[in-house]
Order: sequence, then C-alpha cells, then structure tokens
Amino acid sequence: MQNFHSFGLPKALVQSLDQLNFKTPTPIQQATIPLVLEGKDILGSAQTGTGKTGAFGIPLLAKLIENPTAAALIVAPTRELATQVMKALQSMLWKGSPVKTALLIGGESMQNQLHQLKRSPRLFVGTPGRINDHLKRKSLSLSEVKFLVLDEMDRMLDMGFSIQIAEIKKHLPQNLQTLLFSATLPKSIVKLAESYLKNPERISIGSTTNPAENIKQQVVQLSEAEKYPRLLNELDDRKGSIIVFVKTKINAERMAKKLKEASYESDALHGDLRHSKRERVIQAFRKQKYRILVATDVAARGLDIPHIEHVINYDLPQAPEDYIHRIGRTARAGAEGEAVCFVAPSDRGKWRAIHGLMNPGKELPLSSSPRDRNFKDRNPRDGKNKRPFRDQKKSRRPFKKRA
Repeated sequence: MQNFHSFGLPKALVQSLDQLNFKTPTPIQQATIPLVLEGKDILGSAQTGTGKTGAFGIPLLAKLIENPTAAALIVAPTRELATQVMKALQSMLWKGSPVKTALLIGGESMQNQLHQLKRSPRLFVGTPGRINDHLKRKSLSLSEVKFLVLDEMDRMLDMGFSIQIAEIKKHLPQNLQTLLFSATLPKSIVKLAESYLKNPERISIGSTTNPAENIKQQVVQLSEAEKYPRLLNELDDRKGSIIVFVKTKINAERMAKKLKEASYESDALHGDLRHSKRERVIQAFRKQKYRILVATDVAARGLDIPHIEHVINYDLPQAPEDYIHRIGRTARAGAEGEAVCFVAPSDRGKWRAIHGLMNPGKELPLSSSPRDRNFKDRNPRDGKNKRPFRDQKKSRRPFKKRA
C-alpha cells in the first residue's frame, strides 16, 4: 500500500508527517500529490473530509522546501477555511523550517499581518478581500509566487469573489502552476478553469452530489410549529456533538439562547460575529466545552471537527449544494455520522431541489403524514404530552423540569 515515503518528498517533510501520524494517503492525496510534484495544473473535486488540504498542501510544501526563492498563494472563500488551512500546513512544518507563513484574512489586525509580511514569508493563505487590500497598499508582492491554489472555487463564485480573484491574478506571474479545487464542478467552474489552468489534470474522487456513504440520513416532514419540540427530542435522543443549522444569524442567536435556557449546552456561530469571537466559539466546540453548535451556512464549509456525530438541518439551505456541505461536517475521515433534515410544507420546493441534486431523474417520494412514526410530541408551552424524563443517571444533559 502506498505511503508518504513513496512520493519522493523531502526527508524533513516526511519525518514531520510521520510525527503527525500521517501513514496512508487518502485517495485524493494519492491521485493529486504525484501530479503536483510533476508540475501539472489540477482541476479537482472531492467530497468534504477526504484530505483535500493535504492533497495540495503536502506537494506545495515540498516544492517550497526545494526551491528557496519560490512562494505559494492559497486563496479560500472564508476566514474560517483560510485559518484552518493555515493551521494544517503549519502543523506539517517543523521548528526551523525555511518556509515562513502569512495569514491574510479580514477581521484580523492589519498591523499583525504587516508584521508577518515583513518577515519575508513564502506561503500566503488568505481571503480575496484582504489579499486585495494588501495589494492596494503595496504591502504584499506576489512576484515570486510560482504556485496558486484556489480552494472551494464554487463557494467563492457564490460569494461574489470572481472580480476580486481576477484582480489578484493580475499581480501574479504568467508562468504559474495552478490548482483549482471545487466541491462541485458545474459548467461555470469548468469554463472558468479554462482561463486559469493550462492543460489541467482532472481529478474527481467519489460523487460531489451525494454525501458520504457513512452518513445515515433521516428526513422528517412536519409543520413549522412542530420543529422546535422535535428538535428537543432529537437532542435528547442523541449522544455526542451536534451541529444545528438555521437560515439566519438572528435565528442562530435566538436558538442558542433558547437552548441554553432549556439547559442544553450550546453556542451560536454566524457571520456577524467578530473573527476573534468566532474563533473562540469554534475552539470551545472543538474542545467539547459544549455539545451543540447552532450555525448558519458560514460553518457549512471548512469546519473540520472530527468528533461531530450529528447534523440537524432545522432550516433547509438556500442552495441545494450547501446541503451536501452541511451534512459533510459529520462522518469525517471515515467515521460514521447521522444527519436529520426537517422539511416543513413551505420547504417542499427546496427539498425537491436537494433530492434532485442527489438523485437525478428520480421522483421525490412524499410521506402521507407530516410526522414520522418515531416522533414523540412535546409541547414546551403547556407541558401536555411531554415525554417522561429519563432516569437522571441516563440523561445526557442536566436535569431541569420545564414549566
């Protein structure tokens, strides 16, 4: 079986990977690393949690180590993803490594980033807006960049970054090796790739329109009024860490507060939080200081927390592709996970689009009842039809009787 020693990587990098217990490359790493080392451009797609960061990061670090004047730029759609990519790559670098880094993202101190840039870094990771800010200030030069990675390109287009990415490209050398990764490859991405890539090798690992096979999915059709009581039942019936997805920032705050008042350890993650606050929320969830994260789609991509066991789609996403990314927060790196999707009558159109994405050509089966057989009704307003509380020793949250 292939291992990282077989790629011809620099010895120091291989030793660093060994210390991280990176033994066997994932399929996308096996397919991508040799081609990147050969100097090929890449158009890649893969399901979330497949080791994509290592697929482009490991060969880029190898090239930067072997070429002491070259630099690499990795562009990501969100601060969270850029931060996560940087942490992953920094973990592969050893003390005294010749590769210095700079993280260029919005919401962080400009002075701190200027300090990083003065250290002559050769590995830049950032978001389009902040990279352009530095280019306009002339605090960033991309003249030595030999390698460009555009990560989650479909998300960047959805967020309206195409003009900013085109502006970044103007500051890059013509002779450039480019790696473009996208969770999905619609015609718009393939057409865009023609202007960014030169004779690219196309790599696709698994389906990009279906979730991983080790995610158990459940669809619950119910009324809007039934959603919150059903959520409480789901939280009680599940062990381990849970992400609850809602559609707006206000809903995330309200839901997290409501759950806290009901004695569920939870917090909210959304785009209005300052970057430092978002980092604290993510790190606390990563360290399992609380069990339930209520989030908008800002957390749907790039959030890699292995211990997440369940995803609950309280509200459906606006874009069908985001459903795949949401539930991909569980079942990471071969683990098993479960996903529950609440579908109210007003959500039928959205669910039909999601079903069509995952099952092309198949009709959507609709349940005759809005409530599945396992649902135990609980109305927290009047206390009627409550499910009896379990024995205190078996409860997965502090005992607190609801009025």
